[in-house]
Parts: sequence; C-alpha cells; structure tokens
Amino acid sequence: MGALHKVRVFLWGEKPATKLEQRLVLKIDCVVMTFCTLLFLSNYLNRANFSNAYLTGMKEDLGFHGKQFNQVNSIFTAGYIIGLWPNNLILQVVPPRYWLPFCGAMWGILSACLAATKTPEQVMAIRFLQALFESSTFTGCHWILGSWYKEEELGKRSGVFSTFAQMGSLWSGVMQGRISQTMNGHLGLKSYQWLFIVDFCLAMPIALFGFLLFPDTPRKTKAWFLTQEERELAVARLPQHEPTKLSWDLAKRVFGRWHIYLFALLFGFGSMLESAGINSVMGFWFKSMHFTKAQINYYPLSLISIAIFTTLVAAYTTDYVGSHFWVNPLMGVVVCVSSIMLLVWDLPYGAKFFAFAIQGAGYMGQATNFAWANIVCRQDDQERAMVLAGMNVLSNIVNSWWSITFWAATDAPKYRKGWISMFPLAVFVTLVSLAIVYLERREKRANAGMYPVGEEQPQTYTLPADKPAVTDHDDDGSSSDKEKP
Repeated sequence: MGALHKVRVFLWGEKPATKLEQRLVLKIDCVVMTFCTLLFLSNYLNRANFSNAYLTGMKEDLGFHGKQFNQVNSIFTAGYIIGLWPNNLILQVVPPRYWLPFCGAMWGILSACLAATKTPEQVMAIRFLQALFESSTFTGCHWILGSWYKEEELGKRSGVFSTFAQMGSLWSGVMQGRISQTMNGHLGLKSYQWLFIVDFCLAMPIALFGFLLFPDTPRKTKAWFLTQEERELAVARLPQHEPTKLSWDLAKRVFGRWHIYLFALLFGFGSMLESAGINSVMGFWFKSMHFTKAQINYYPLSLISIAIFTTLVAAYTTDYVGSHFWVNPLMGVVVCVSSIMLLVWDLPYGAKFFAFAIQGAGYMGQATNFAWANIVCRQDDQERAMVLAGMNVLSNIVNSWWSITFWAATDAPKYRKGWISMFPLAVFVTLVSLAIVYLERREKRANAGMYPVGEEQPQTYTLPADKPAVTDHDDDGSSSDKEKP
C-alpha cells in the first residue's frame, strides 16, 4: 500500500480530506480543466496549422517569398503582445465565462477567413486580429487555474493544461497529413484550406461549452452545478488573503515588487529554449531532404512528443517534491546537448533525428514556471494576472526579433546561429531561477515575521459569521466539522 500510495500522490496528489472536497475537486476538474484545456487546444491548433499550411502548399499558392513567413509570425506576435495585458485586465471586470468563450469563437471565425485569403498581406492582417483574441487564453487560463487549485494541486494541472499546446501541434501534424492524402482538391479547396475550416468547426462548440458551463472564479461563481457548500469550500480551502480590487494603485502593487521583473525574465528568455518547436525547424530539415508532405507533417511529431512527456514529468515532479527551480537548469542542459550535436551537423540520420527530437525538452519549464508565479503572487489576484501576462509579454517581445535574428527561414536547415544562441540562454535562465529562489525564501521569512512565535500564517479564508460551517457527513449520518487544508 505504501508504494501504491506514493504512486497515487505523484500522479494526482493526496486524496481530498472529505467527500465534499472530493466532489468539488472532481467538478472543477471536469468543467474548469476541461474547458481550459480544450480552449487552449483550439488556440494552439490554430497556430500549428498555420505553420503546417505554409509547408504544405500555402507558400506556393499565395506567393510567399524571402522572410515573409517570419514577418507573418512577427505580426502575429505583435498582436499577441498588444492583447495580453488588456485581456487579463478584462477578466477582472468581465466574467470569464463570457470573455474567454467569446475570444475562442472569434479566432475560429477568423480561421475560416484564412481559407479564403489570396495574398500574404491578407494573411498578415487576419493573423494580427487572431492574435488579439488568442492572447486571452494562455495566461488567462493559467490565472483561472491559480484561482481554483491549491498549491499542491496546481503544478500537475498546469502541466496537463500546457501539454494541450503540444497536443494541438501533434494533432495538427496528423490532421494535415491525413487531409493532404484524402481531401486535397475536394470541393475545389486545397488541403491547407480545409485545415483552416476544421479549425473553425472545432472552435465553435468549445466556445459554446464555455458559455454554458464555465464557473468564473471561486469568490464570484454562480455556477448551477455547484452547491452553496461547495462554493464556500472553493474559497475556504485556498490560502487566505485580503480580497484585492482592480484600482488605480495596481501599477504600484505590480511594479513595486520583484515578482514581475524576475518571472518575466525567466519566461521571456526561457521560452526561447522552445525555438526549435516554435519555428518548425525540424519540418524545414525534412523539406530540405524532399520528403513527402505527409512525412513533413508526421516526422516532427517526435519533437512534440518529447515536449509533452518532459512537461508532464516536470510538472508532476514539482508538485511531489515541492520545488520548481531544478526544472530550468535541467532543460537547459538537454537543449545544449542537442544543440552541440546539431552544430556538428554531419551526423548519421538517426543521430540527427534524435538531436532534433530532444529539443522538445525546451518546453518542460513552461508549465512549472507559470505554476511557480501563480503560487508566489497568490496574495493579490490583480497583480497575479499582470505578472502572468507580463511573462508572456516579454516572451513574445523577445521572440518577435529572436526568431528573425537567429531562426530566419533563409538559414534553414542548419540554423547555426540558433543553436549557438541556446548556450547563453541556458546559463541566464538558471541564474534568474536562483535569484527567484532567494527572493521567494526572503519574502516567506518576512511574511512569517508578521505573526507571533508559534503562530502559523493563516492558510484559509475565514467564512463570514453568518455562514454555516462547512461540514461533511460520515457514513453513519453524523455530522463532523470539515477539516480545513
């Protein structure tokens, strides 16, 4: 039983203390996690499909040339950056159950519009608009997850959520390969056009699901499927903090603390370790060897599979050991080993394939770093929203010039500058992680000093006096006080 218990704790955490909390967590997983992951799947599927469409016919049909592919990606990045902070602030005033599904529906409609484009300039305009709406999802959903889950539950949920980006890429490759084989020319449309139409067909029911079921946040939820006891417990089981508001002092609360600076640096530059996946470099390698369209879509899925595996292992392990720091130097080491192999270049096919594939480990810090920021910033909901968005803002600002500088399509397939750039990145990300560990520990000591010796910092929200205590019933029908985690 001891070994089985450890396996269960590693895979999904300790079993909730009461039946009431078990039901609550199950409902949160079924609705909040399901909607967030499906929305992100649709979001990232849209992005991956664009790269696959470019490689399987859109480039030639629309007359792309030179660095226009990189320019489209940079324009998308610009729109994404512009939308990040406004979208997270909108979530503070507009119920998430309305805003997130609305954004999902809008990028679905714009995906259908991509199928009708005739020029690269039209593609650039639509991709900019899509980016404005798509920027609501990644940091917005991380903020939602941080609002519902306890610290020991958050890492693995963040990991599962984040892997749906890679699953979108995985599905996109399989889908585009299959569409290329079976639907190219059907109803007068090319295979890449069908890909955009499928994006639309997937986005709309996911948006409808959110409109009907998404429960907002614990303090504001009016979800019909949660009982009053469950709503109270959703607040009571989380760490206690004074409710904060969106007000004029938000800038001081955000920029007067170290959180936004270091977490933005951590993800802003750490996410560049994902460059091999972001820029589809493995696909360009296969294209240079004149592989078939199906092979160009299928074979790079090995990199995505490694990204999914390493992300989940890192996320589950951080919850189990209670530490996030170690993930960043580890992914740096793996990516640097791969980069050394690809700088050598003249390797057997199998060795080169392996080197490209393990670049997927560059994604493993994504989920854990956002969970880390969610935990550190939990005392202020609005600051937390701004920090999470700020991490993505800097990431996209850096990527807007990083991809053109180090990963230009004209440098394919060797990308020598790109592989060299991985080494200083790995060192920098490790140093920033160490700084966060130091400041987080100092902050915890300072907070602990606010309470008398022997008195622990409160970890739960105290229910108002006129509310009944949350209780659960034993099997014999008697009522016992609910233990607060």
